[in-house]
Amino acid sequence: WRRRSVQHIVGRIKMYSQIIPPVCTTGYEIVPGNFHVSTHSATAQPQNPDMTHVIHKLSFGDKLKVQNIHGAFNALEGTNKLSSNPLASHDYILKIVPTVYEDMSGKQRYSYQYTVANKEYVAYSHTGRIIPAIWFRYDLSPITVKYTERRQPLYRFITTICAIIGGTFTVAGILDSCIFTASEAWKKIQLGKMQ
Repeated sequence: WRRRSVQHIVGRIKMYSQIIPPVCTTGYEIVPGNFHVSTHSATAQPQNPDMTHVIHKLSFGDKLKVQNIHGAFNALEGTNKLSSNPLASHDYILKIVPTVYEDMSGKQRYSYQYTVANKEYVAYSHTGRIIPAIWFRYDLSPITVKYTERRQPLYRFITTICAIIGGTFTVAGILDSCIFTASEAWKKIQLGKMQ
């Protein structure tokens, strides 16, 4: 197996991926908007091309190491196509959403979330030969998601404490009223004044 590490920059996107192609000679091409792994540019086409694969990681931008951010920063992680047709082409369509994370000090970090749709099909060349490929087609969303880290202000804490104390007194008052009413009714039943 040969390993190829790729860094691709389009505008503000930094994309990191590692492609580990099968033993056969493969071509690897990256152009803005898509990239693919295939045997298209090989000098001699392999007799039995095999495009089964596992995607361990595909991410864009800086890695955010923040616990409370939930998003699809690595949506294809763990994708396993080892049991699929070896001659099938795989088409992954990615919609990339720019994401900005601003911590309490005002420092901003840029990353990208993405959603993915995929399809699997058998593609034939003009000569009738099957030439499989793995395509990653991506498009940038015009909308940016921004996460801002903020400390809770003191007045919000005080308001929350007052709400808890007030709620406790209200529930205690309702329970006291119910118990008092039930005890008065029980006394009337015992005295025979209530039928």
